[in-house]
Amino acid sequence: MKYIVSKKDSMKRLDVYLASLNNDVTRSYIKNLIKEGNILVNGKTPTKSGYVLKENDIVEFNMPEIKELKIEPQDIKLDIVYEDEDILIVNKEKGMVVHPANGNYDNTLVNALMYSHKDKLSSINGTIRPGIVHRIDKDTSRNFSNSQK
Repeated sequence: MKYIVSKKDSMKRLDVYLASLNNDVTRSYIKNLIKEGNILVNGKTPTKSGYVLKENDIVEFNMPEIKELKIEPQDIKLDIVYEDEDILIVNKEKGMVVHPANGNYDNTLVNALMYSHKDKLSSINGTIRPGIVHRIDKDTSRNFSNSQK
Protein backbone atom coordinates (compact mmCIF):
# COMPACT_ATOMS: atom_id res chain seq x y z
CA MET A 1 0.00 0.00 0.00
CA LYS A 2 1.19 3.47 -0.76
CA TYR A 3 0.00 6.64 0.96
CA ILE A 4 0.72 10.29 0.29
CA VAL A 5 0.51 12.27 3.52
CA SER A 6 -2.04 15.08 3.43
CA LYS A 7 -1.65 18.43 5.12
CA LYS A 8 -4.20 17.26 7.71
CA ASP A 9 -2.04 14.21 8.56
CA SER A 10 1.28 16.04 8.60
CA MET A 11 2.87 16.30 12.05
CA LYS A 12 1.44 12.87 13.04
CA ARG A 13 3.72 10.09 14.17
CA LEU A 14 4.24 7.44 11.49
CA ASP A 15 3.01 4.60 13.73
CA VAL A 16 -0.13 6.51 14.77
CA TYR A 17 -0.86 7.43 11.14
CA LEU A 18 -0.52 3.85 9.86
CA ALA A 19 -2.48 2.36 12.76
CA SER A 20 -5.34 4.78 12.03
CA LEU A 21 -5.41 3.63 8.40
CA ASN A 22 -5.06 -0.08 9.18
CA ASN A 23 -7.35 -1.16 12.00
CA ASP A 24 -5.96 -4.71 12.06
CA VAL A 25 -2.45 -3.72 13.14
CA THR A 26 -1.09 -2.26 16.34
CA ARG A 27 1.55 0.41 16.75
CA SER A 28 3.95 -2.16 18.21
CA TYR A 29 3.49 -4.34 15.12
CA ILE A 30 4.14 -1.31 12.92
CA LYS A 31 7.36 -0.71 14.87
CA ASN A 32 8.45 -4.28 14.05
CA LEU A 33 7.53 -3.79 10.38
CA ILE A 34 9.72 -0.68 10.29
CA LYS A 35 12.66 -2.59 11.81
CA GLU A 36 12.19 -5.32 9.19
CA GLY A 37 12.18 -2.76 6.35
CA ASN A 38 8.52 -3.28 5.42
CA ILE A 39 7.67 0.41 5.83
CA LEU A 40 9.39 3.14 3.87
CA VAL A 41 9.02 6.91 3.94
CA ASN A 42 10.15 8.61 0.75
CA GLY A 43 11.93 5.40 -0.27
CA LYS A 44 13.94 5.06 2.97
CA THR A 45 13.48 3.07 6.14
CA PRO A 46 12.68 5.46 9.00
CA THR A 47 14.95 5.26 12.03
CA LYS A 48 12.01 5.16 14.46
CA SER A 49 8.27 4.47 14.57
CA GLY A 50 7.73 7.96 16.00
CA TYR A 51 8.97 9.62 12.81
CA VAL A 52 6.94 12.82 12.37
CA LEU A 53 5.30 12.94 8.97
CA LYS A 54 5.44 15.90 6.62
CA GLU A 55 2.92 16.89 3.98
CA ASN A 56 3.49 14.96 0.73
CA ASP A 57 5.67 12.29 2.37
CA ILE A 58 5.21 9.01 0.50
CA VAL A 59 4.65 6.12 2.88
CA GLU A 60 4.96 2.58 1.53
CA PHE A 61 3.47 -0.11 3.72
CA ASN A 62 4.27 -3.71 2.76
CA MET A 63 2.31 -6.18 4.87
CA PRO A 64 4.14 -9.52 5.07
CA GLU A 65 2.24 -12.71 4.41
CA ILE A 66 0.24 -13.82 7.43
CA LYS A 67 1.53 -17.00 9.05
CA GLU A 68 -0.69 -19.21 11.12
CA LEU A 69 0.69 -20.67 14.31
CA LYS A 70 -0.53 -24.06 15.39
CA ILE A 71 -1.38 -23.60 19.05
CA GLU A 72 -2.79 -26.62 20.82
CA PRO A 73 -5.54 -25.89 23.34
CA GLN A 74 -4.74 -27.34 26.77
CA ASP A 75 -7.01 -27.80 29.77
CA ILE A 76 -4.97 -25.81 32.29
CA LYS A 77 -6.68 -24.40 35.38
CA LEU A 78 -6.67 -20.59 35.42
CA ASP A 79 -7.37 -18.19 38.27
CA ILE A 80 -9.84 -15.87 36.51
CA VAL A 81 -10.28 -12.69 38.56
CA TYR A 82 -12.78 -10.94 36.26
CA GLU A 83 -14.53 -11.65 32.98
CA ASP A 84 -17.11 -9.89 30.82
CA GLU A 85 -17.86 -9.67 27.07
CA ASP A 86 -14.71 -7.66 26.33
CA ILE A 87 -12.16 -8.38 29.04
CA LEU A 88 -10.66 -11.28 30.89
CA ILE A 89 -8.35 -10.71 33.86
CA VAL A 90 -6.24 -13.67 34.91
CA ASN A 91 -4.08 -13.97 37.99
CA LYS A 92 -1.30 -15.77 36.12
CA GLU A 93 0.77 -18.27 38.03
CA LYS A 94 4.44 -17.31 38.45
CA GLY A 95 6.59 -19.16 35.92
CA MET A 96 3.83 -19.58 33.32
CA VAL A 97 4.90 -18.32 29.91
CA VAL A 98 2.28 -16.13 28.21
CA HIS A 99 2.76 -16.83 24.46
CA PRO A 100 4.13 -20.02 22.88
CA ALA A 101 7.60 -19.42 21.44
CA ASN A 102 10.86 -21.26 20.85
CA GLY A 103 11.32 -23.73 23.69
CA ASN A 104 7.84 -23.05 25.16
CA TYR A 105 5.18 -24.40 22.81
CA ASP A 106 2.82 -25.71 25.48
CA ASN A 107 1.62 -25.11 29.04
CA THR A 108 1.36 -21.38 28.30
CA LEU A 109 -1.40 -18.93 29.16
CA VAL A 110 -2.36 -18.90 25.47
CA ASN A 111 -2.71 -22.71 25.40
CA ALA A 112 -5.02 -22.48 28.42
CA LEU A 113 -7.09 -19.66 26.92
CA MET A 114 -7.35 -21.46 23.59
CA TYR A 115 -9.02 -24.29 25.51
CA SER A 116 -11.37 -22.23 27.66
CA HIS A 117 -11.98 -19.04 25.61
CA LYS A 118 -11.01 -19.80 21.98
CA ASP A 119 -14.05 -18.11 20.41
CA LYS A 120 -13.54 -14.90 22.40
CA LEU A 121 -9.89 -14.19 21.50
CA SER A 122 -8.91 -11.85 18.68
CA SER A 123 -6.22 -12.46 16.09
CA ILE A 124 -3.98 -9.48 15.44
CA ASN A 125 -0.51 -8.37 14.42
CA GLY A 126 0.09 -10.26 11.21
CA THR A 127 0.64 -13.64 12.80
CA ILE A 128 -2.65 -15.31 13.50
CA ARG A 129 -2.47 -15.75 17.24
CA PRO A 130 -4.73 -15.00 20.15
CA GLY A 131 -4.79 -11.30 20.92
CA ILE A 132 -3.66 -11.07 24.50
CA VAL A 133 -2.60 -7.78 26.02
CA HIS A 134 -0.29 -8.15 28.98
CA ARG A 135 2.42 -6.30 30.86
CA ILE A 136 3.94 -9.26 32.63
CA ASP A 137 6.67 -11.81 32.12
CA LYS A 138 6.76 -15.44 33.14
CA ASP A 139 8.38 -14.77 36.53
CA THR A 140 5.93 -12.08 37.64
CA SER A 141 4.00 -12.95 40.76
CA ARG A 142 1.36 -11.20 42.81
CA ASN A 143 3.16 -12.19 46.02
CA PHE A 144 4.50 -9.20 47.94
CA SER A 145 6.84 -8.95 50.90
CA ASN A 146 5.58 -7.15 54.00
CA SER A 147 7.41 -3.96 52.99
CA GLN A 148 5.43 -3.78 49.72
CA LYS A 149 1.96 -4.15 51.19
